[in-house]
Order: sequence, then C-alpha cells, then structure tokens
Amino acid sequence: MLTITKYTPDSLYEKLKNIKVASGACQFSRKKCAEIAPLINEINELKTQKNAVILVHSYVSPEIIYGVGDFVGDSYKLSKNAVESDADIIVFAAVRFMGETAQILNPDKKVLIPGELDGCTLADSITAEQVKRLRSYYPTHTFVCYINTTAEVKAECDVCVTSSNVYDIVETIENDKIYFLPDKLMGQNLQNEMHRRGVKKDIQYYGGTCYVHEEYDVEDLQKIRLEYPEAKVVSHPECNTDVCENSDYVGSTEQMLDYMRKEEAKQFLMLTECGLSARLQTEFPDKSLVGSCTLCKYMKSNTLESIKQVLTDPQPHHYVNIDEATRQGAQKNIEMMFHYVAKAKS
Repeated sequence: MLTITKYTPDSLYEKLKNIKVASGACQFSRKKCAEIAPLINEINELKTQKNAVILVHSYVSPEIIYGVGDFVGDSYKLSKNAVESDADIIVFAAVRFMGETAQILNPDKKVLIPGELDGCTLADSITAEQVKRLRSYYPTHTFVCYINTTAEVKAECDVCVTSSNVYDIVETIENDKIYFLPDKLMGQNLQNEMHRRGVKKDIQYYGGTCYVHEEYDVEDLQKIRLEYPEAKVVSHPECNTDVCENSDYVGSTEQMLDYMRKEEAKQFLMLTECGLSARLQTEFPDKSLVGSCTLCKYMKSNTLESIKQVLTDPQPHHYVNIDEATRQGAQKNIEMMFHYVAKAKS
C-alpha cells in the first residue's frame, strides 16, 4: 500500500520553495501552495478509493511530481514501476507513447493519460507503415526503435532501447547492420559512440527529432562555460553531436540526476527539459543551475485538474487502447530489450 501524504499549505511550500526554473515561470509562493494543496489532497484521496497509482515523468510540472506522483522517473524506470504495481488503474502523467508502454506490459490494467496534448514530436515522426517500407529497403538490418515510439511502431521493429541502454544493446546485437529510429540526433550519437568503443556497425537512422533537445547548440554551451568555468555540463543523447561531445556527461534523465547527485561540483548546465531542473533544485538544494532550460508543451499539458478528471470522469480519449496483435508484437520488442540488457551485463 502506498503512503499518502496530506499536505498543508506550509508543508507543500517547504517542498517546492526552491524551484525557480524557466526564467521564473515555474515557482511556488505560499499563496500558490495554499491554492493547490486542497486539490492535491483530494487527488491523493481518490487514488486510495480507486486503487490507482500515478506515474509521473520527470518533465511534468513539480506540483504533480511532488504532490501526487507515486513513482517519478524516465520512461524505462516508470515502465518497470507499472509492472511492479498492484494497482487496478495506472494514471500516466506523461505522453501517450509512455502510457502505451505501460499498457503493453499491463494488459489487464486500465491506463489513463491525463495530458491534453498527449503527442510527442519524436514519437509522431514515424508510423508503422513507414517502418514497413524502410524494412523493405533494408531487409538485412536489425531494426532498433527508441522507446519514444508508438505501440504500432514497436510492433514492427526487432528490439526497443532507451537512452540509458541504447549503446550497450546495439553493441551486443549480433547483426552488424542496424537501422535506428526515429531519432536522428541519437542515431548520430550512437554512431559516434560505437566508433569510440571500436565497434564496427553499419548504422542507418531515421530523421525524427525531439523539438526540446534539438534547440541546444554548442555555441550557447561554450558561452556558458566562459561565464561559469566551474560548471559541469550534462546533456541528453537526444541533443546534437556537438553538444554531446562538449558535455561533461551524457545520459538519460535518471542517469543525469545520478551523476549530479554524486558529482562534487556545485554548478550545472542541464541540457534537457525544465522538469529535471526542478528536480535538481528540490532534491539537491546545495547545487545550482546556470543557463536556461526548455519546456515541453506536451509534458506540461498534464495538470492537477486533468489528473482529477481522469480519476473521477475519464473520457474515451483518456484511455490507452491497443489491439491485442499490436500489443503482443510490441511486447516481444520490449522483451528483447530486457534480453539484450541482461546479455550486455553478463
């Protein structure tokens, strides 16, 4: 049974007071905390009544992460949390492809997406039909899809990867011909990493991008380094290759947080969505951020009000529904990811 916290305006303020990201757009006064605390408490009561669990991606707004989230992390970590939970209802505060992954792994549970904008520029950049055509052009390649894809796309590929395991899995795959999709920038970083490891692979890649991460450029990074020479630069592998090559650390959202947790430096430039910056300010108040971050409109479309709605009056578009043939194909794809992760560790 999950422990439900009942917040007072003061206790909520103490939790959120250090957050100041997106040029101050995301910050919490005592007045704001007094306004949202009753809604947070109502949602937490509803969870108990409905036997629901709320999974929250790190890019979602802080009042959701720290107010009502039961599990917080990146898509891979949250998918594992979904499997481990005994809840009847999964509310996935993120985007639709993440909710689909939870549904693929939990076919007997109801999965609900509260975000009003549940798309993703990366996941929406490719369809299952396009994958089929690509496979006809590259019949001898192993098709590796990023977890940021729809269930239909996963069902047409051979193995799924995340930003935390993509390099190890691709190195471990027996075939030396790889087609990676949909992220062009991650595909380029993958090529570079295999070269650094001395692994010879013919890696082709698709042209999709995440609109948040592709905005960062190396010129801005270098300007920040001049102004803050002691700052450590951490970036996501969805950023372009110049940015990644000039960063002190590159990894998934959870890996970035773990790096900053262990790193002795006190200043960081974080090249990813602003939600992770909010987590750093809350969980590591002795460390500070330099530069700016970028908001994802899709992740930020999840609100406390929309979470309450899916718990009290869910509409048809809130439900994640996947036909069984697609679900089984996508499940096989994800199971192959677990297979290669285990193989890479052995």
